[in-house]
Amino acid sequence: MTTRKNYTAEFKRQAIELAQRPDIGPSRAARDLGISLSALSRWRKQAEQQGSHAFPGHGRTAMTPQEQEIKRLQKELEILRQEREILKKAAAFFAKESH
Repeated sequence: MTTRKNYTAEFKRQAIELAQRPDIGPSRAARDLGISLSALSRWRKQAEQQGSHAFPGHGRTAMTPQEQEIKRLQKELEILRQEREILKKAAAFFAKESH
């Protein structure tokens, strides 16, 4: 089963610009970018019809390196909190057992 690829609005705009270059054209642009010609045509039509409102970006946006680091640190913090809770419970259990 293939997974659906999500492309950023910026990628779509750049793909359209590349396809409009006379020395490249839509077929070569699609092939070079690894996208279907029909997808590129659909994006071009959407951009023509909707202008600046095309590609509103309802999907995920690419995270900046700082945002990626924050997300990684938040995950790490959650794991450490869980480990601390487990150790607290273990310490309480062994404290009861020793009396």
